[in-house]
Amino acid sequence: MDKNVVLWMGAGQIGMAIARRIGYGKKILVGDKDPANAEAMARAMGEAGFDCEWTEADLASRESILAFIERGRGLGGIEFFVNAAGVSPSQAPVEAILRVDLYGTAVLLEEVGRVIMSGGAGVTISSQSGKRMPQLSAEEDRLLAITPCEELLSLDLLQCENVRDTLHAYQLAKRCNEKRVMREAVRWGERGARINSISPGIIVTPLAVDELNGPRGGFYKNMFAKCPAGRAGTADEVGALAELIMSPRGAFITGSDFLIDGGATASYYYGPLRPE
Repeated sequence: MDKNVVLWMGAGQIGMAIARRIGYGKKILVGDKDPANAEAMARAMGEAGFDCEWTEADLASRESILAFIERGRGLGGIEFFVNAAGVSPSQAPVEAILRVDLYGTAVLLEEVGRVIMSGGAGVTISSQSGKRMPQLSAEEDRLLAITPCEELLSLDLLQCENVRDTLHAYQLAKRCNEKRVMREAVRWGERGARINSISPGIIVTPLAVDELNGPRGGFYKNMFAKCPAGRAGTADEVGALAELIMSPRGAFITGSDFLIDGGATASYYYGPLRPE
């Protein structure tokens, strides 16, 4: 019996939480730059009863992205897509953050949109960080949305002299993610498919642990202590949101971004986390 396919990029806890909710009865292909991570995640999914394969895939490389998608197409029709890959401000320099989180995500959204099934749906994981950067101009937002992928990193606002540090690079990448999702939703809609993004706050994952133990660790600990929820979030909570917007109950939802941060962004603008 042929199965439809879940393409899952980024072998982490958030991706797994989503895949476990949408992957039953499907063929799941998980890709990650680190083969050991991908293999371990596929093994964990298999031990939980899912039909999951793994492959090496690098979000910074168009060639690797295309090979990943072709591997998935060889397994069946692409019904669901999950992008949970990326690097954080404490894990990589400015150039790598822009190459992976901004350029790579744009390529992946575009190329999956060429092959997604009618009735299919996708989600890409962005971040609350994109909400904390001052608003860009309408023209800058438009350029982030529509510039051809191979020209994105040549935009003036993404040049080294205009990017203050790794956090600013990360914020720019996540703002771009939101704008690319809006643009790609139009294209995906021509195939009868949907694409959205989710912007988590502090979610307890290995990536978040790196941030909590990094140079901005005190800032992040203060953030979830003073947000309305009073705690960090879990990957399962992000998975539950993704399941809703990817299921038939979310059939009228596309081109949108969903903030899930325990109210931290609200507190940043209008509460005790507001900067002096």
